[in-house]
Amino acid sequence: MAVNRKNRGGAGAGSPVRPKKALGQHFLTDESIAARIASTLDDFKGLPVMEVGPGMGVLTKYLIAGGHDVKVAEIDGESIEYLRYNYPELSGRILDADFLRLDLAQTYPDGQKFCVIGNYPYNISSQIFFHVLDYRDQVVCCSGMLQREVAERFAAAPGTKARGILSVLLQAWYDVEYLFTVSENVFNPPPKVKSGVIRMTRNGVTDLGCDDRLFKTVVKTSFGQRRKTLRNSMRGLFPAGVPLPDDPLLSMRPEQLTVKQFIELTRLIASCARQD
Repeated sequence: MAVNRKNRGGAGAGSPVRPKKALGQHFLTDESIAARIASTLDDFKGLPVMEVGPGMGVLTKYLIAGGHDVKVAEIDGESIEYLRYNYPELSGRILDADFLRLDLAQTYPDGQKFCVIGNYPYNISSQIFFHVLDYRDQVVCCSGMLQREVAERFAAAPGTKARGILSVLLQAWYDVEYLFTVSENVFNPPPKVKSGVIRMTRNGVTDLGCDDRLFKTVVKTSFGQRRKTLRNSMRGLFPAGVPLPDDPLLSMRPEQLTVKQFIELTRLIASCARQD
């Protein structure tokens, strides 16, 4: 995953791919961990799978062996050549494309449900999950490996320091599990941090019961000033010159709130705006 396309050729099609710093590539070398990550989708074998940034296919091979209907999105030309040479099963299923720019509704038309998995590049992992959120009505499960600190943040419970914007936005629509930690010593080249594997499974929520856009604004604004109480950080979202309501939510800080409480706060702001 990256924007540099000036890397086609170089090694022979069957030769190992050179990890490229510009693409954030750290190739997993531990087969047992790759198999374990692939197994996070064992409950969804009837659904197609989109793998993000397969590299040399260390995860791909276990997805194929597990009977999954796999497509991969990769923009590193050297990796694409390697996959075409070594994985004939992927014929017609390798998308030379930036996952962040893919219209997944076209890749999986007519509202088809699917799963997303990957050993995600650390530098764009948050963007990847924001992109997944845009297709939440189709993405039933999203799992894989990313930087441990980020993985912990995605799964963080209310009241913990790790809780942030994506903790709330993801957990509004998905049940998020932090599954296990991966050492930096099982990659080539080794990253400077440990990795974490998560799984997000779509929950039963189809409507938050509030304005989606305002909900996102409330969450982002609150964590943008996370040291402040919500009474202070949310002031700009209430009508100007109107005293803020005496609501206990406003005395809290953003990391303390559950998804349900963020929805309540969104409704409170919307209600005050209507009365203005």
